Amino acid sequence: MWTDSNREPVLRKVAAQFKQDTGVTVNLAVKDFAKIPDDFITQVPTGKGPDAAIAAHDGTGRMVQNGVVAPLELGDTSAFQNVAIQAFTVNGKIYGVPYATENIALVRNTKLVKEAPKTFDEMIEMGKKSGAKYPFVVGIDPKNADPYHLYPFQASFGAAVFAMTDKGFDSSKLTMGGANGDKFAAWLLAQGKAKTLNLNISQDISKDLFSKGQAAFIVTGPWNIDAFKKAGISYEISAVPSAGGQDATPFVGVQGFWMSAKAKNPVATQKFLVEYLGNESVQTELFKVGNRAPANKKAFEAAKSDKDVAAFGAVGEKAVPMPNIPAMGSVWADWGTAEAQLIGGKATDATATWEKMVKTIDGKIKG
Repeated sequence: MWTDSNREPVLRKVAAQFKQDTGVTVNLAVKDFAKIPDDFITQVPTGKGPDAAIAAHDGTGRMVQNGVVAPLELGDTSAFQNVAIQAFTVNGKIYGVPYATENIALVRNTKLVKEAPKTFDEMIEMGKKSGAKYPFVVGIDPKNADPYHLYPFQASFGAAVFAMTDKGFDSSKLTMGGANGDKFAAWLLAQGKAKTLNLNISQDISKDLFSKGQAAFIVTGPWNIDAFKKAGISYEISAVPSAGGQDATPFVGVQGFWMSAKAKNPVATQKFLVEYLGNESVQTELFKVGNRAPANKKAFEAAKSDKDVAAFGAVGEKAVPMPNIPAMGSVWADWGTAEAQLIGGKATDATATWEKMVKTIDGKIKG
């Protein structure tokens, strides 16, 4: 089984217990997490790949397309957060045992603003009244904006990326266009003019501004919380406020475990992944080393004793998984470029810019 160095100590203990219980040895190989998907695709067909691997859910559709992962029987899926099951579902089948979730949310400086805002406009007004140099910050790139961090606002206009069914995401139905997408594009253009979205504020700069108390609000993830703590910022985490009237749901990233389509002992591999790595106690241990909200519901309830985990998890429970289909790879570049053009004012016709982007992405997917 392939794992990363962070999770290896926990998996080693579980593997020892598994051998004691079943007589089956689990050999762990530590790999760079980012290289696992590509190596999985190239090595599994040769018979040299692993029986299982740690994984991020959004690569699952690509693995299914290449025929290198096998579906798993999780039994009672209600033991896991629904968004985590959705994340590993492709064509109606579940291809992973989820163990952790991660998402962005709104972080507020409580010394500057006491209450969480309900809408984007209310947040900006609160931020201005707070006296902070920047009412609100979110890190974006001058050329590619940041579709991931801006997605909650897009979702609040009802402009999801792909249609979703009970079998998973439908790559034939790109849903970013139309009236809802056009409204979001117009909103981006307006925010760029108002400087509430600023292409000169990168991820690092946004973190630095909030850490110095110069921003009242920031949209970010749990990876920046330690920096805020070290800076002595008093903060609270809440839902991203709606800009378009609907819920501002961020993408959720889910980590889990794949089983190889060429697993030499699929019965033992399935048992190890589902019964051992999917249970409450193991997912609690994985939470302790990764500090990501557990996918197992009982483990998540226990992890809620950490108020930050509870707050991010509460936002994530109502959110949507990052699309796990190969078509998503055709989306990011044109999406980010269009956002940057609108925010930066290089594009002045919001509808034309957005619809051109949608048409280009749709063409790439069909091609």
